[in-house]
Amino acid sequence: MKKTLILSSLMLASYFADAQLSPAITSWLQNTSVTGRHYVSGNSTPINDATLVNVQTVQYSGNFVYASTKGIPAYVTGPFMDGNPSLATSQNAIFKFPLNPVQNTGTPTSTTMGNIGVFINGVALFDYRDGVSYKNSTGAEAGGPLGGTGDGIWNRDAIVAERAGFDCSKGHPAMGNYHHHQNPSAYNLDLNVISTVCNLYAADGLYAIDSTQHSPLIGFAYDGFPIYGAYGYKNTNGTGGIARIRSSYYLRNITVRTHYADGTNVTDGPPVNSTYFLGKYREDYEFIANAQPEYLDAHNGRFCVTPEYPAGTYAYFATVDANWNSAYPYAVGPYFYGVKTAAKVTSITESVTTYTPPAVGLQTNSITESNVGVFPNPANDIIAVQVGNINKEDVQVQLYDINGKLIKESVIYQGTTIAYFDVQTLYDGIYIVKVIKGAGVVNRKVVIRK
Repeated sequence: MKKTLILSSLMLASYFADAQLSPAITSWLQNTSVTGRHYVSGNSTPINDATLVNVQTVQYSGNFVYASTKGIPAYVTGPFMDGNPSLATSQNAIFKFPLNPVQNTGTPTSTTMGNIGVFINGVALFDYRDGVSYKNSTGAEAGGPLGGTGDGIWNRDAIVAERAGFDCSKGHPAMGNYHHHQNPSAYNLDLNVISTVCNLYAADGLYAIDSTQHSPLIGFAYDGFPIYGAYGYKNTNGTGGIARIRSSYYLRNITVRTHYADGTNVTDGPPVNSTYFLGKYREDYEFIANAQPEYLDAHNGRFCVTPEYPAGTYAYFATVDANWNSAYPYAVGPYFYGVKTAAKVTSITESVTTYTPPAVGLQTNSITESNVGVFPNPANDIIAVQVGNINKEDVQVQLYDINGKLIKESVIYQGTTIAYFDVQTLYDGIYIVKVIKGAGVVNRKVVIRK
């Protein structure tokens, strides 16, 4: 009994000590055992890889935090159906972020090609672009995956132009560097599903959008400020209930592309038509400030209270529309709010402390009845079990028959939200799904009917 009390006291002391650390230290998903998986075209069974997922080590000093990662998510990657020959491969990266980010009061720093942030699972964040722009002299697009060089005046939006090449999790690799340009919640979890890739290659995302809760902290931009999911407190002081946090960028009312939104006369782009539709280029948007608190500034962020920052912080949001489809500028941009100081480094050159996350069961995101979904119900071939919001530790999922016999087991891995059971060979009847997370257990009844 005495030994148990001492152990419990040590665990609680560790938990409360962690509460005093910056979320930039404590929010990363750490893993040293689970490896990645990927699909190849034509095969709906994932292939197991040897590369560790999520973040392996978090270290910090008085001014910086270092996240060491392979850049591979726990959810299945691929296939990339636009001919992209690359697979998600190990980046073996160390990312250095400031613990005390500050506003840039000078000339804003533009986001660029490549990494502009990192999600808490170690996966890279890119901005809207894919390196392609319109070339007036040829009347066609050039650059990026198309080859050549465009004018750089009318820059293509990767989220709409490359949709066919994103996997179910809305990501793809650039020379092996798997990344998201947008909100990392799977296509098949959107209210309006705009991609069919999940039909055969069922996968997952970093988190599941929940319109009733403040979205989780999902990453950090290269200026050190946090990035949240699609929902937050309506008012910046933490009141007003939960609201969809909205972009203040709107499509312009134009039929020709001759000027920017600020009136600047530029090299002509293509006229607006079915091939060069409105929204294909970043310059098709204009920023219109909105006084309502749930609308974001020109950087796609705002200063506000969040669960991790009760005193307030500047924060970006991964914006979506009413159908949960990604909304420009998607996460960060087109300019950073803060001073861009984060970087990918080859080594740590200062004295640091290694951060160890709380023991399983002491994580803050406990399992509850409202946080577990089982669908479809009744089911005839597949049962999906989903935990809402973000999952910071492995969740055990078990399927029992009505007599209490264990039939199947699965795991919802840290950094994923869904597990599947194939029930095609099971008899019709009532079954029990048991979801176990630390000391929390949720039981759900499900009917199999064929």
